[in-house]
Amino acid sequence: MKFIKNIIQKLVKKESKPLGRWNIDYCDKKINKKIDFSNEDHCGPCGQYYLNQINIKLTKENIKK
Repeated sequence: MKFIKNIIQKLVKKESKPLGRWNIDYCDKKINKKIDFSNEDHCGPCGQYYLNQINIKLTKENIKK
């Protein structure tokens, strides 16, 4: 009987899993980054955030030269 009770408890027991990017953050920088990524996910193939990051990187590289 104990064996069955243990199995049922293991099946019913809920383990909290990390939410990854969607966990709760209180840092303004992290929150703003999540908002940007969320908008990028919603927009789909336009990839505006990605294009902006490439332009920023290229600009920084040109300044170093």
